[in-house]
Amino acid sequence: MKPRTGWVFLFFTVLLSGWACAQISPGAALLALSKQDHTLAIVDPVSLQVLARIPVGDDPHEVVASADGKTAYVSNYGFGAFHSLTPIDLVEQKQLPAIELGALRGPHGLVFEQGKVWFTAEAAKAIGSYDPAAGAIDWIMGTGQNRTHMLYVFPDGKRIVTANVNSATVTILEKTEGRAGGAPPGMPPASRGADWQLTVIPVGRGAEGFDVSPDGREAWVANAGDGTISVIDLAGKKVVATLTANVPGANRLKFTPDGRQVLVTARTLVVLDAATRKEVKRLATVHGSGGIQMQPDGARAYVACGADGYVAVIDLKTLEMVGHVDVRGPDGLAWAVR
Repeated sequence: MKPRTGWVFLFFTVLLSGWACAQISPGAALLALSKQDHTLAIVDPVSLQVLARIPVGDDPHEVVASADGKTAYVSNYGFGAFHSLTPIDLVEQKQLPAIELGALRGPHGLVFEQGKVWFTAEAAKAIGSYDPAAGAIDWIMGTGQNRTHMLYVFPDGKRIVTANVNSATVTILEKTEGRAGGAPPGMPPASRGADWQLTVIPVGRGAEGFDVSPDGREAWVANAGDGTISVIDLAGKKVVATLTANVPGANRLKFTPDGRQVLVTARTLVVLDAATRKEVKRLATVHGSGGIQMQPDGARAYVACGADGYVAVIDLKTLEMVGHVDVRGPDGLAWAVR
């Protein structure tokens, strides 16, 4: 009887261990950075409970998850004082060795596309990409703009949009076939390699938070200094509207997954109708000061409220705050799905 009892005990131990791990590492999780504690919180989006807090290095500002949801990458910013990305193993819930960026100082905005981590390097006036498989930076492009801060990378990796805060501009980068401007004399037109064509578009003062509409046609840019929003036609590469949205100090802007509404953090949370470009609602009690993350199913939005020490949970049907997650000094937010 004793051997059988032992096997039964072992079976239930393994079963319970597996159940516990499933609770600790959910298939879908909200990731929330604390600038105050220098940690990354892994949050169960159902219970809104913080399941783990993991150290992430100095002055963390933005976070992104890999496509398989197993790894997160955090930018260590420091207004140019720091030059690293911190990877986090989301399964084992532990910090991995830092990725040194060398002269690419002040990393901030992050995107994961094409199996790579794309990042801005604000103090270097550049953007780059890091290939986790190769363990190396495989591409760098200068912007020539001041405080290249946030970025958006299209899924095919051939178009990139950046916001340049102090230059009050947006840059559209497009990958070309062969050399930009044509091949040198004596070389065939389709010479080997590729280059990038950069278009710089003036917008409002303090252009920082921005997003590209789900259909890829427009970029909306929040101008913190002017309190306005610039709407850019990405095909025409020009500003087609400047909205007097009364959003001074705005630093983040995000489309809902269906593209119908736009959320802006501007000390309060402002909701705009994307079609009419008019204000729908202003949530004065949601003191948005940082990241906005949309739940992929469009049910909820999460808004970092730094002064209040929590991430607000917004029901996107009622446009009301329905809960919060305790994070001290929250900023960058991301969604990880395994």
